Amino acid sequence: MAKSQQTFNKSEKEKKRRKKKQEKAERREQRKAEKSEQGKLSFEDQLRYLDEDGNLSATPPDPTKKKKVIKAEDIVLGVPSREKVDFDPVRHGRVNFFNTEKGFGFITDAETRESVFVHINNTEDPIGENDKVTYEVEMGPKGANAVRVRIQKDKPA
Repeated sequence: MAKSQQTFNKSEKEKKRRKKKQEKAERREQRKAEKSEQGKLSFEDQLRYLDEDGNLSATPPDPTKKKKVIKAEDIVLGVPSREKVDFDPVRHGRVNFFNTEKGFGFITDAETRESVFVHINNTEDPIGENDKVTYEVEMGPKGANAVRVRIQKDKPA
């Protein structure tokens, strides 16, 4: 008699394959049963209402509640226009570090205590450490830069 060509390992793999196929068929049947149960929901159970905040809810809105009145001219379509901000662009601060050889330093703002970079090309007067200065801030590629830096003549208002 000839020996069987199917080894133990092959038969184990085949058993696993059949088991997976059977589990997949069982899950498919279970999903079909759940789907048919959902189809049995009444029409009222399937309804959803939109409340005043734009959220969906299962409860109908209260008819006694006062509705908000919105004027058509109050609705803004597109990007809203920018509001004008009135502020003094001139800032006050103190030079806390300045390297004259390399030509850069940092100014500490008097109000916010933030440090702002300053380059010697943006100064109108020669400055040194601990000098009180007035300056304007511009955003550069690496952050805020102080420009139009001057020695402060009088105290800020």
